[in-house]
Amino acid sequence: MLYILFADLADQVSFFNVFRYITFRTGGATMTALLVAFLLGPAFIRWLKKKQKQGQPIREDGPQSHIVAKAGTPTMGGGLILMSIVVATLLWADLTNGYVWAVLGVTVGFGLVGFADDYRKVTQASHAGVSGRVRLAIEFGIAFVAVVFMMQLSTDGLGGAVAVPFFKDVLIQLGLFYIVFGGLVIVGASNAVNLTDGLDGLAIVPVMIAAASFGLIAYLIGNAVFSDYLQIHFVLGTGELAIICGAIIGAGLGFLWFNAPPAMVFMGDTGSLALGGAIGSMAVATKHELVLVIIGGLFVVEALSVIVQVASFKLTGKRVFKMAPIHHHFEQLGWAEPTIVIRFWIVAIILAMIGLSTLKLR
Repeated sequence: MLYILFADLADQVSFFNVFRYITFRTGGATMTALLVAFLLGPAFIRWLKKKQKQGQPIREDGPQSHIVAKAGTPTMGGGLILMSIVVATLLWADLTNGYVWAVLGVTVGFGLVGFADDYRKVTQASHAGVSGRVRLAIEFGIAFVAVVFMMQLSTDGLGGAVAVPFFKDVLIQLGLFYIVFGGLVIVGASNAVNLTDGLDGLAIVPVMIAAASFGLIAYLIGNAVFSDYLQIHFVLGTGELAIICGAIIGAGLGFLWFNAPPAMVFMGDTGSLALGGAIGSMAVATKHELVLVIIGGLFVVEALSVIVQVASFKLTGKRVFKMAPIHHHFEQLGWAEPTIVIRFWIVAIILAMIGLSTLKLR
C-alpha cells in the first residue's frame, strides 16, 4: 500500500525513492509490526483473559510444574502476532507480487486453523482440540493450493524442482510430485513449530531467527546480481518476502515482551501453526526447502523426538525420552525452564549460521 503510493511519488520527489528499496521497507515492516504489537498487546491480553476465564487448559500428562505455574494463562496470543504481520505486510510490501499473497495466505490460513483448535480447547476446557485428521487435511489443502500457485510464478524450470545445498547446478526435478513435496515441507514446518511451543519464549525466538535467515535468503535469491555472484538460483520476485520476514521479526519481538517468563499470554496453535507455515512456504518459494532442515533444525529435532517416542512405545512398550517433545525431557532431568529456553536459542542461532553458510559454500 505505502509502496505503491510512494513509489509513484518517487518520480516527482526523489526523497520517496527509498520506498523502492526492499531493505528500507523491511525495516519499516519490522518497526510497524513491533509498534502494532506493543500498542494492541495489553488490551488484547485483557480481552483474552476476560473471555477465557481459566486460560489455556494444561495437559495433566505434562510436567507437573506446569499445572501450577502456567494455570490461568490465556492462549490465542498468536492473534496478536497475526494482526501485526498482516498490517505491516499490507503497508510495506508490493501487493502486486504473487509470492507475498501466497505466503500471507498460508500464514493467515494456518492461523485460522490454529484459532479453531485453540477455541475448541478453551470452550471445552480440554487439551483436545480439532481432530488431528481434520486439521491436517485442511492444512494440506491450503499448502497444496499455495504450492501450485508458487509453481506458476516460478521461471526457468524451477517450479517443480528442488535445489540441493552446497551444489550450484544440482536440481532434482520432481514435476507434479513437487506439489506433494512442497505441501509436506509447509505442513511439516508448521507442526514442528507447534510442537516446539511448550515453554515461555521457546518457540518465538527460533522463529525470528529462521525469519531473519530466510529474509536474507529471499533478498539474495530475488536479486539477479547477488544470486549470480553466489551461484545460487535466481527466483524473480522472492525478494519481496523479506518484508514479511521483517514483519515476523517485529511481531515476534512485540509478542516476546508479553511472553517472556512468566508469560502473560501463550501464542497457542493460532500463532505456532501460522508462523511455521510462513517459514515453510518461504522455503518453498525461495527453493531452499532442504536448507530449512538446517536452519529450522531445532524444530526438526523437536518433531523427531515425538515421532521416535511414539514409535518406540508402540513397538517396544518403552520410551526413549523421559517425556516428549524433547524440551520436556530436559525439564524432567532437572533443567530450569530459562536454562532450556536460552540453550535452545543458542542452538537455533548456530544452526541458522550453518544454514546460511550454504549460500556461499558451492
